[in-house]
Amino acid sequence: MSIAISAQAVKELRERTGAGMMECKGALTEAGGDLEAAIDILRAKGAAKAAKRADREAREGAVGSYIHMGGKIGVLVEVNCETDFVARNDAFQALVRDIAMHIAAAAPVAIRREDFPAELVDRERNVYREQMKESGKPEQIWDKIVDGKLEKFFAEQALLEQPFVKNPDLTMGQIITEAASKTGEKIEVRRFTRFALGE
Repeated sequence: MSIAISAQAVKELRERTGAGMMECKGALTEAGGDLEAAIDILRAKGAAKAAKRADREAREGAVGSYIHMGGKIGVLVEVNCETDFVARNDAFQALVRDIAMHIAAAAPVAIRREDFPAELVDRERNVYREQMKESGKPEQIWDKIVDGKLEKFFAEQALLEQPFVKNPDLTMGQIITEAASKTGEKIEVRRFTRFALGE
């Protein structure tokens, strides 16, 4: 028995996801009319499409800025996409502003964990090992605990893994993947600089 999907449900899903009408109808049908489940289906499909686009060139885009706390913190960020058409789009420009604002608030060390300087990672690992020596915990579990602490460090300090300051349920990486699925283009943060007065 197929379930009837109302035009109102399709409209609401389109507004919430930016996906096409047929995609929304298909996701709602697959989810048995459950709006939240349909959103998850569309997000999963968007992530899959974004993964297929990963090897495409993203040479267009925008440099965005954000100044916070009356000029005490400033951010410049370059976000790339594939076409000038998307780069000029209001939604893309809003994404660039959101990324710059997030960087100002969350102060990431690098875009992704692979970008961290090796000496910084080694220093963190050594600090955690010293903590283990002082903790009195058995030596055979130190490495596992140190690895866990490093994972947490990456999740807190890598831009794409940080919870988005405006919606902590999603990481910055998920926000960018969602934007990429709506535009149909590869979107990537190329580089950023964060300035804090006195630092």
